[in-house]
Parts: sequence; structure tokens; C-alpha cells
Amino acid sequence: MIDQQIDIATKDGKTTTFITHPERGGPFPVIIFYMDAPAIREELRDMARRLGTSGYYVMLPNLYYRSGVMELGPIPADPEAPERKRMSGFMNSINIPMVMEDTKALLAYAETQPAANTKIVGTVGYCMSGRYAVNAATHFPDRVKAAASIYGTHLATDQPDSPHLAASKTKAELYFACAETDIYAPQEIIDKVKQAMEGTKNEVEIYPGTHHGFAFPKRPVYHRDAAERHWERLLALYRRNLAQ
Repeated sequence: MIDQQIDIATKDGKTTTFITHPERGGPFPVIIFYMDAPAIREELRDMARRLGTSGYYVMLPNLYYRSGVMELGPIPADPEAPERKRMSGFMNSINIPMVMEDTKALLAYAETQPAANTKIVGTVGYCMSGRYAVNAATHFPDRVKAAASIYGTHLATDQPDSPHLAASKTKAELYFACAETDIYAPQEIIDKVKQAMEGTKNEVEIYPGTHHGFAFPKRPVYHRDAAERHWERLLALYRRNLAQ
């Protein structure tokens, strides 16, 4: 595998982006891996590497670059902890239009790289970024062929860019992995997404016995079996839709 971390110019500055892809073969379909609220860390880089070993050019951008931060360090579980309040501020400082501008810049950079095939793109977003992964499919419908939201938040809002409205705006296959117990995506929200996806090839799947964050190995709520199932679903999604 070839790993690199570079600064990619965007409309608002430069986003430090971790990129990983196989040494041989290519060009490889591009996968944009949108980080969760606690930001870039080795745990996410390892997950990006796991995707890359399956034959993809994986880009993991720092979405908090506008605030001048990247790695936030450990985040206590206590909602009143200063570190968690600081993280919430960063999370609320970005939105879908900003991240779509960043996505445009990431794809423009990838177009210059011989190892990347930007005509075939997949996305995945965890936690706060599930909505970004899905919106990439609606904003770049000619490129993004598959998008996955893993315990995503803000999945059904009253805004026109709400993820639950995406099925009519893209031909990409959409996959929503949801935790059984998730205060950030309660059952009534999941039901709205399910209803909106009825009659399409898209899937909304609830993972029994899980909590928000179940796929992250370093989290106390890590659920090994569910995490492996999410990898199985994710890789199958990409195999179906990102074949060259």
C-alpha cells in the first residue's frame, strides 16, 4: 500500500488529506471517506487502509481545516467535558454546502493522479458525515455510484438536501447502516428514511444490539460482529457499483 498525507487546495484554504491505495494496478476507483465528529486519527487511517487494500484510491480529508485543527485527541464521554463541547463547536462549524465544495476540490486533485479513476467514485460517512456521503451522490451524480451512511446523523430534516430525499436525485446505490440504540438517530428518524427508500434498490439496515459508534475499534461501544458486518456490506456495495 502507498500512504501519503498532503494538503489539497480548496475554495476556503487547504484540507490535509490522508490518501491510501494499492502499490500495483490501477487506476483505482476513488472512495471519499468522510470523518466522524472526533476528527482525523490513526483509527480512521487504519479503516481507510482496509478499504484501500480492496483496490480503491481512498481519500480521508480533514473537514475541520477552516478552524485550523485536525487531530482533537481523546474525547471524554461526559457531555459537559470541555473537549466534547469544543468538538461540538467544530462539528457545527461546517455544513453540506461547505463539504460539497471540499469534495469538488478532492475530486479535482484526484483527476491529476494516475492512480485514481475519478469517473467511478464511492463515498462513506460515519456519524456527522453520513449526510455528506449521501449528498455527494446527489451533488456529483455522474461520478458517485455508491454512497454509505454508517450510523449517520441528520438523516431526515426539513431541508431540501436532507439525506432521506436523496433517492430521487441520484442513480447511485445508497446504504444506511443504523445502530439499534442511537440518541443521534432515533427510530422515528430511521423510519422516515426507510419510508423514503421504499421501492428503490437502496437499503436501510438496523444492526441489532448496537450503539452509535459500533464500527470504531477504539470505542467502548465497539461491536466486533456488527463492525465486520458493516465491512461486508460496504465492500459488497462497492463491488456492485464501482466495477471498472
